[in-house]
Amino acid sequence: MAPNNAYAQYRENSVYTAAPEDLMLMLYNGLVKFLMQAQMSICDKRIEKAGECIIKAQDIISEFRYTLDRKYEISCQLDLLYDYMHRRLVEANIKKDEEIVKEILGHAKELRDTWENASKLAKQQQKKSADTQMAK
Repeated sequence: MAPNNAYAQYRENSVYTAAPEDLMLMLYNGLVKFLMQAQMSICDKRIEKAGECIIKAQDIISEFRYTLDRKYEISCQLDLLYDYMHRRLVEANIKKDEEIVKEILGHAKELRDTWENASKLAKQQQKKSADTQMAK
């Protein structure tokens, strides 16, 4: 197997075996990555690449919206934010506007960092709970 194929297989396996909260973090990291690439591509006047990266970011945001669990109130707030981010990216793609991409990148980083912290806290709570159960 060629090195690139081995890496692709590793990435694919890591997605298939990841916990849901880890998949969300992967998606947030992908969103940040594509927005950063879009921002650099706009600066470098690589318009086609910028458009591709913005569309990939929009696709991730659409996935976030689609997978929201609507029984929680926070989902409504997240949906509004995701909708805003998506609409702004459509505008950014039409205008190839670096400032809009930068704005959405800020939101994406904040959401990613929040998710990462919440995930760590949840894992710590699960470990404490499991340790408590084993001690009984």
